[in-house]
Amino acid sequence: MQMNYRVVVIIILLLVTLSISVSVINYMVMRQSTEESLVESSLPLTVDNIYTEIQKHIIEPNLVSSMMAHDTFVKDWLLHDEEDTLKIAKYLEAVKNKYGMFTTFLVSEKSLNYYTSKGFIEKIDKDNPSNAWYFTFRDQQDSHEINLDYNPLLANSMIMFINHKILDAEYHVIGATGIGLKISYINDMLKRFRQQYHFKVLFLNEAGDVVLYERGITPMTHLQDIPELNALKDKIISKNGQILDYNIDGEAYLLNTKYIPELDLYLLVEAKVANFMTEVRHTFYLNLLVSLLATSLITVMIIMTIRGYQKKLEHFASFDSLTELPNRRAFNEQLNRHFLLQKRTPGPFSLLFFDIDNFKLINDSLGHQVGDQALRRIAEIIRENIRQTDLMARWGGEEFIIAFINSSVDTARIIAEKLRTCIEEDKALHAIAQGTVSASFGLSEYREDDKVDMLIKRTDDALYEAKATGKNKVVIC
Repeated sequence: MQMNYRVVVIIILLLVTLSISVSVINYMVMRQSTEESLVESSLPLTVDNIYTEIQKHIIEPNLVSSMMAHDTFVKDWLLHDEEDTLKIAKYLEAVKNKYGMFTTFLVSEKSLNYYTSKGFIEKIDKDNPSNAWYFTFRDQQDSHEINLDYNPLLANSMIMFINHKILDAEYHVIGATGIGLKISYINDMLKRFRQQYHFKVLFLNEAGDVVLYERGITPMTHLQDIPELNALKDKIISKNGQILDYNIDGEAYLLNTKYIPELDLYLLVEAKVANFMTEVRHTFYLNLLVSLLATSLITVMIIMTIRGYQKKLEHFASFDSLTELPNRRAFNEQLNRHFLLQKRTPGPFSLLFFDIDNFKLINDSLGHQVGDQALRRIAEIIRENIRQTDLMARWGGEEFIIAFINSSVDTARIIAEKLRTCIEEDKALHAIAQGTVSASFGLSEYREDDKVDMLIKRTDDALYEAKATGKNKVVIC
């Protein structure tokens, strides 16, 4: 029994180990696949989507600003008609309304006047920091530029200014014009990527300062704020986009960078790896739970099967398969236990051996199948005529043994005679054997100094005497 339970425990441990191992392997494979997908697909695709969306919102405004700079009306007005400010104000208002711009403006190089759709606004001054953009732009080689600024008077909205130089026939700068538009779509875009895709998006300038970020989310202000990122500054501030990995407080991060020439900024898309493992972990826990449940079910089935086989084996080990009576081995175990009890609480105890007379003739003349039927019927007769407290068994072949507990030899003889008569007169047995069946009995009573072998030998001698003196009788020894 202990060996069976040991086998069950080993099987359970193997199944549990297999289930956990398979789940862990699946988890590691899914984790690696998720990380590879993040590096090879999700991050690059996000960067491309952001870049495409930025380009989409810059192309049309840039064309409008370029069209204004090349408009002959604007050039003629700057050269010959600047005194009529109403004309330029109406022109700027028409462009603003037609294309839905936040503002349109023009600066005259000759007068240094600044105009919007509302007309003249101010005269710009090189010493005024807010006017420095024009002089810087005028002196550079590029024909146009894009500037970004936050307007604190407009809910801290981000304003994009696209400036174009106005050139005369000799390509001398005679002014600058352009448009300004609120680009709150960038803030919405950054928020969407954070909430839906768990990506943190920032824009840095050449110095490493954070220029664009999601409003309301407090970011770092410079790469130096995070030593792990500052250590990668040369790779981040690079025209060649790449994917970098680093760790902060034990958490793994991936960073995809891309230079945006239209804004002269560096786009950073950061992914915290743990955020992308939530579904993988949930899948792992689900797989582990299903595996353990399946293992538990299989374990229960194995235990039930082993118990079933164990019961069958125990039955086969203790009972005769033909008659369903206890076998010789089981009877000996019970008899030995009773002998030990006899030492503690002595009492009358008798042993009976009996053997079917001429049983070989039945087998030889009618066949072993009929002989087996006869033995089964005799087993039924035994069960019908002895007490449940008595011990009985098929001793072997056509021999049977009965131990009468708390019965003197006189009482046992009465029962033995009853059995002899029942066997001789049983109609079912007569039909099976096609004639009368009889049995010879040997009976002996337990004596104080008896051992098991001594009692069995004395009872067997009594049976031998019954067989030798005419059969179909009970002999006491």
